[in-house]
Formats: sequence, C-alpha cells, structure tokens
Amino acid sequence: MPKLPNPVIVIPGVIATYLHDEYTLPPESIWEVLESSKKFERASLHPDNLRLEAIEPARVAPGQVYEIAYRELVEELRHNLRQRPDQPVPVYPFGYDWRQPLEATCDQLGQFIDEVIARTQLLRHYDSDGFKDDPRVNLVGHSMGGLIIAGHLAKVGKNHKIGSVVSLATPFRGSYESVIKVTTGTANLGTSPPSSREREAARVTPSLYYLLPDFDGALTVPPNSGLPADLFDPSVWQASVTDTITQYVQLRGLNPKNAKQQAADIFAKMLKDAKNFRDKTNGLKLESCGLSLDDWLCVVGVDSTTRVRLSVQGTAAKPDFNFSSSDRQNGWRNPDQASAELTGDGTVPFRGALPKFLPLEKLVCVSPDDFGYWEIQDRVVTSVAGFHGILPNMDMLHRLIVKFFTNRRDAHGNIWGRRAPGVAEGQWSPPITGLKEET
Repeated sequence: MPKLPNPVIVIPGVIATYLHDEYTLPPESIWEVLESSKKFERASLHPDNLRLEAIEPARVAPGQVYEIAYRELVEELRHNLRQRPDQPVPVYPFGYDWRQPLEATCDQLGQFIDEVIARTQLLRHYDSDGFKDDPRVNLVGHSMGGLIIAGHLAKVGKNHKIGSVVSLATPFRGSYESVIKVTTGTANLGTSPPSSREREAARVTPSLYYLLPDFDGALTVPPNSGLPADLFDPSVWQASVTDTITQYVQLRGLNPKNAKQQAADIFAKMLKDAKNFRDKTNGLKLESCGLSLDDWLCVVGVDSTTRVRLSVQGTAAKPDFNFSSSDRQNGWRNPDQASAELTGDGTVPFRGALPKFLPLEKLVCVSPDDFGYWEIQDRVVTSVAGFHGILPNMDMLHRLIVKFFTNRRDAHGNIWGRRAPGVAEGQWSPPITGLKEET
C-alpha cells in the first residue's frame, strides 16, 4: 500500500478569517465576512503599535475561516485524500489575523505546522506508516495565503517541514485591488459598500500594502512629472492617504503633537516593510529550500475582466491615481501574447499572479468555464463574490489537488488545465502527469 499523504493545511486569503475580541466574556465577533455591520473601529489598529487595536482594552484574535469559500475545499480533501474511511488524512484550516504584517503570520504558520505534525504523529495509522521518520505537511494557499507560504519558505529555507505546495490565485506580484482598497475603501477584496470608516481602517492595515503590484509596467507615470513608477514609494500616493492617517493619529495616538510627521513615518514604514517582504519572496529559490519546481502547483485564474494597469496623473507635488474603466480588460482569447496577458481572475491580474520562482510552463490556468454543469450555485456566487473569491470551490480543482498530492491514477480523466500565454504547444509541463489541456 502506498504511503499515506502528508497532512494538509489550508491557508485562506485576506479578510477571509473571522475576528473576535476575546477580552469580552463571551468573546464578541467584530469581523464576519458577509456581515454588513462590521465593527471597523474595533478592528482598526493603534497608530503607536500596528500590532494591537486602537480601542483598548481588547484582545482581538482570529476565529474560523470563511466557510462559503473554503468548506467545500476542506471537506473534499478530507474525503478524497484518504485511502480508507478508518484512516483519515488531517486537513486543517489555518485562520490568521489578516490585518497584521505578513512576517508575523509567517511565523505563526511555522508554529501551526509544528502543531499539525505533533497531532498527526498521534494517529496510529500515521505512526505505523513511519510518518515520524520525516514528518512533513502539504500546504494549500489561496490568494494572500500563497504569499504567506512563500514568505515562510523564504525565511526558513531548508529548515522547512513542507512536502508539496498548491497556490490558488495568489498575487505574488500584486493586485490593484489593494490600491483601490487603501485609496477608496472598497475593492474586490471585500463584499461591503465603500465607507469612510472602511477607508480609514484600510489605510492603517499593514497587510494590504503587501499586495501592491510591482510587475513590469505595473504603474505608469506622466513623463517629466518627477514621480517614481513604484507603488512602494510614498511620494507616488495622493496626499489624502497621509491626511487620513494624520487625523487618525490625532484621534487615537498617545501623543498627537506633530501628527503629520507621525503619519508620514507610519505610511513610509508600512510601505518599506511590504517592499522588503516582496523582495524576499521575489528572490525565493525553491532549489535553495530543497524543493523542486514540481513540488509547487501554481494555479492562476484567467478569463475574467480584471484591472490590468494603473496610471498616475499630476506631478510630484500633487499625484492622483487614475482609476479608468478602460484599464479593466479581458484579453484571454486574443492570439497575441501581450494582449492575452491582459486578463486575470477579477481581482488578481495575470501578470500579478506570476511568481518569479516558477517558469511560465509550470503554471496551470483555470477560467470560470471550468466550473462544472452541476456547480450552478457556485456560478451564482461567482457573479456576486467574483471568480477570485470562489475559485477554491471549483470541483475540478479539488480533484487536481488530490492528484497532485497523491499521484494516484485519475481513472475518470476529469482533471485539466490551460497553458499560460506565451507557452507553446508541447512546452507546457505542469507538475501533474497526465493533465489534459483545455483550450
């Protein structure tokens, strides 16, 4: 009998973990994904310490992951990874505080990996299978979850305890929706309508800056404007962002004197920390971690209208983002490679989803058409939450992940994928044997 699959950890995307305040008895929910009355003030972070809440005393902690987006994925993996009903394969959701800098979450993931290994070692069928000889976990990261995996690997290197990785619709090089969220308070990263409270909270949420786009041509600036084409540079952002943070310091800070300089320092630090993290994940080399290119299955969502570019108008003295509707495109079916790349999953542009540590021929693209006939409910939810948000529910992807983790023969031939633009026929080499190509 083949060895048992590694236990699995599913890491959700940004805002996809509920938050509750454990200071109150009983704990009080302050953030539920579909709850229209989110308590933004309770979730906002303190300008003097962006790891803790602005309104104290409090102790906000992560709760469950967003069940609509991840329940099917977790349940299908639990059911289909096992070889026998009496030998379960542990599949754990990893809820985390998505507001925090990703370095902190990467550390927490490392601790959770150790916990999952310790729990799995207590299962008799894993003990008799020799799991304790080289204990490892497999990871599935959706959206920002994939960035957390990459950041964890970039930090620990060969000291990791990971077998295989699946990333689903991860913005390795960023998404414009983070810019919109910080600038306006609303984007495809969330479900609620825009509000001044949400905009204020977003501007002091460190994690959102880790999602800024940095791929080639991500930002266009006017010639001779004196503006840098770099979203991690504070000078390219409109003044209203630091103005809001200034007001926030005046309202919440311990020492509101010189609030404008404090706001500038806070904003610059959030951007700098995010840039340092991006540099590390961009520099990740799988071979340096003892992993091969075939140990990482990278799934990219395509064929949805997505914001694919952003420009700045004005000058260095008064920059302003131009969120033009013409910058939302879907060129997936265009025979020209450059035009075909102007697509995405509705939230993450194709070029923002390309990790530097994997070549194009290793990527597996999926589109909304890959939802099966019987997945009518998911098609309806997609129209509301977007393809990016509901992509983990795709039945075909569940089978794809099981095949990747187990290498079992696919008796029904019901898994497939699509080549990335620029990959010629015959060059496509996804890390799954026998994967059919869908055109």
